[in-house]
Amino acid sequence: MGIHYNYKAKRGERAMQKEQKRKSRLASKKLKRAPLTTTTTTPSFTSAPREKRVEMHDINKTITLDDLTNPDN
Repeated sequence: MGIHYNYKAKRGERAMQKEQKRKSRLASKKLKRAPLTTTTTTPSFTSAPREKRVEMHDINKTITLDDLTNPDN
């Protein structure tokens, strides 16, 4: 008869795996955010690239299929 592992015996192992998985997700999120931040001494709000402003559709105008499908507008 061998050693029988039950649910409670592996509680610590599962907790460590869960923590490792959480840390890896956080690290991948930090890598995704890293290119957005800069290491210069200027404030981040002045060094951030300006986003292209998207103009809204005129509320009074009827939306047509061409408005929805045309990528140039």
